[in-house]
Amino acid sequence: MVAEVRFKNDRKDFYSYPSELELIEGELVAVETAIGHDIGIVCMVGSLVEKQRKRKGSTCPVGELKKIYRRARIADVEKFIESTRLEERTLYRSREIALNLNLDMKLNDIEYQGDKTKAIFYYTADGRVDFRELIKKLAEEFHIRVEMRQIGFRQESAKLGGIGSCGRELCCSSWITNFQSVTTNVARIQQLSPNPQKLAGQCGKLKCCLNYEYDTYVDALKSFPDTHIMLKTKKGDATYSKTDVFKGLMWYSYVFDRNNMMAIPAEKVKEIIDMNNKGKLPEQLEDYAFIKEQRNTEYGEEGQNVDLSKLE
Repeated sequence: MVAEVRFKNDRKDFYSYPSELELIEGELVAVETAIGHDIGIVCMVGSLVEKQRKRKGSTCPVGELKKIYRRARIADVEKFIESTRLEERTLYRSREIALNLNLDMKLNDIEYQGDKTKAIFYYTADGRVDFRELIKKLAEEFHIRVEMRQIGFRQESAKLGGIGSCGRELCCSSWITNFQSVTTNVARIQQLSPNPQKLAGQCGKLKCCLNYEYDTYVDALKSFPDTHIMLKTKKGDATYSKTDVFKGLMWYSYVFDRNNMMAIPAEKVKEIIDMNNKGKLPEQLEDYAFIKEQRNTEYGEEGQNVDLSKLE
């Protein structure tokens, strides 16, 4: 049988165990590692585990999975608690050592193995870091085996956890397992204001949730006419400003009066374009306008120049 076991923060893995062990969710168990053993919490058992393995792309045969030895004993739990208490002190000391070595990296978190023979040091860095000397000094300082594991800025937020601007737990720390890149084009397609403070998450990068409705917007915008086409009327030419996908409206303004925008149904815009293609000019856009409004200068043309590429 197979169970999913959770360790500190977001680290989870699959382990095999004999059916007579009869594990239930929430139990502490001792599991096999490359060297020694570790202590984790059973977070999933039964038929759901196979679905979870398939969702996460785990193709390792059950017979080759690492094993759950037994339920954790009192001595195992005491050693596990002792090792977690060491983590904060070890982290501060490790940062001091890295700083003294002038390494361009940030140590974010430490995870001790349950038997205290090994620790994983999680870090973020913009480029490659030669930490061979750091590993040597850490091993001498703490008398453990050291594993350095680089994580991205999004994964850093996932490990630390937190509450998003929506009031819910961060997606990256609650359910996202595969981090996909978020580009500035995603925000542009959804007509979002180019405000870095609103679009950036706690990791300092564009919010993962910007991807959620992206495909829907792309499909919906296929039914709208080309925004690069200028509308020609007897009163004057008009250029495109923005789109309301849900209401099916497109905002245009005259070239000579850009501050006054008019919302025109997308179907009417297509009619005007067809008329222009036939060499005909309608009297004025006002005859087709659904709503008129003043341009918001805070998020107008000046806002379009905000560089969001650094948030990708």
